[in-house]
Amino acid sequence: MSERGFPVVLSAPSGGGKSTVAAGLLKALPFLRQSRSVTTRPPRGAEVVGREYDFVGNGEFGRLRDSGGLAEWADVHGHLYGTPKSFLEAECSAGGCPLLVIDVQGGLQIKRSVPGAVLVFLMPHDLAVTRKRLEERLTDTPGEIERRLASARKEIAAATEYDYHIVNESLAAAVEAARRVIQAEYDRRQAGLIRNQFGS
Repeated sequence: MSERGFPVVLSAPSGGGKSTVAAGLLKALPFLRQSRSVTTRPPRGAEVVGREYDFVGNGEFGRLRDSGGLAEWADVHGHLYGTPKSFLEAECSAGGCPLLVIDVQGGLQIKRSVPGAVLVFLMPHDLAVTRKRLEERLTDTPGEIERRLASARKEIAAATEYDYHIVNESLAAAVEAARRVIQAEYDRRQAGLIRNQFGS
């Protein structure tokens, strides 16, 4: 039987808990693979070059984008982010499911360019809670926080095209809800491969 994985997109507004949920999913689902992205923003906190991101300059990012090497890319708060096509193809061909923790505009590019991708959006329970999370990160100025909240409202409106919406009242509950839908998609596709193998 020939196994082939599929990309899983996880999106949420800034401060929506997507990094924490992604970490929980990677522990819970052995077929998930942490995606490798490139970005022009500088490393943040304990981030390590080549682990969370490949940190590149604007020129290098532009060359990769213009040569068609990115499955998706986006300008997020003045920094460029993208996912290399080569990474997605290698992981899916090996039967893995790369987990892309990206914003909505990138997720919708994946929906259009990669048939079979599964898109999950973490819906904030309350934007006041999102504001508090952003303030507690101590990485943004008040003006940047306001800009992120304005972007959050736009992302929520655009996320109607996502396959699944999970209200993030509790991080543990959000991890479990996302785990269930991704596992169900994986099981359904594996069952389809078995049926095809036997010609039914």
